[in-house]
Amino acid sequence: MSVQKTATSKNGAETYVITAKSGFRAEIITYGARIHKLFVPDRNGVLTDVVVGFEDADGYMGDNPYFNAVIGRFVNRIGNARFVLDGKTYTLFANDGKNCLHGGKKGFDSRFFTAHIPDENGNSLVLTYVSPDGEEGFPGELALTVVYTATEDNALKISYEARSTADTPFNPTNHAYFNLDGDFATVLNHRLYINSDEITPSDSELICSGERKKVAGTPFDFTSLKKIGDNIKKDPAVFENARGGYDNNYVLKNSNSAAACAISDKTGIKMEVFTDRPCVQLYTGNFLDGSVVGRKSYGYQSTLCLETQGYPNSINVPDFPSDVLKKGNVFRSETVYAFSVV
Repeated sequence: MSVQKTATSKNGAETYVITAKSGFRAEIITYGARIHKLFVPDRNGVLTDVVVGFEDADGYMGDNPYFNAVIGRFVNRIGNARFVLDGKTYTLFANDGKNCLHGGKKGFDSRFFTAHIPDENGNSLVLTYVSPDGEEGFPGELALTVVYTATEDNALKISYEARSTADTPFNPTNHAYFNLDGDFATVLNHRLYINSDEITPSDSELICSGERKKVAGTPFDFTSLKKIGDNIKKDPAVFENARGGYDNNYVLKNSNSAAACAISDKTGIKMEVFTDRPCVQLYTGNFLDGSVVGRKSYGYQSTLCLETQGYPNSINVPDFPSDVLKKGNVFRSETVYAFSVV
């Protein structure tokens, strides 16, 4: 294994590369603590970049749909861009209609992290960011550490640790966009499994209100491997709120098995997702329209996101488990994207 800094962009974003002996390679940039590239061996040993992206770090500084970034302070949507905590009402920036999406106008995806290499012959990169009290309307100064670790068996671990000087909503994720074919033509032919038997339905603005719905017998059932596009074609009206595809929060079963698994029959690449978070958001790139051009032109439903998270809008939904980080407490979490071939 090795970890090295490879570039600094004109705008100050640094690029680091973690490389395994197998060739498995993760390129990380400090702007948004992003996964810039992720090279995975396919069934023939050919390295395939399975995430979206731009040619260099500066490309991410324009408008893009959170490509591969750490999201915070709060992933997904907070209804009406407001919440009440400890008897005080907080108003956030409404960047998704009347709602707050992925941390507001300038969330963690648009912040520079500080990088540290613990050991150049090791397999981890440490990134830190201090979010000031009141940033994007959230209370408390929040100190966040994100650690990317690549393993010799072709897994990428993302570890989070955070502390706050005041009670604050905190629900981070990584918004990686995957296509295991590597060509980013479509993701609807990927086979998918999710270890969940219920979703938290959302309204026309994709806001969850506390309802839970069993997936059995519905188009949202991925309790066995099936192609992502199968049910979209059968019952397109069900997906109208999410622009004709999946954008749903799945409540994970309590088990030691994978939270989700995706397979490309084209490359043979299999991706398993392991997490200690209670939920995962399935998103099929329904808001991509080809207007964002990076290493490819990323079109409608050309990608797959499996964002591990707490419950969406939980700060406003008493029936959902709380995602408030209490002053003096430490938030710790880990998500692993493990790759193999079939």
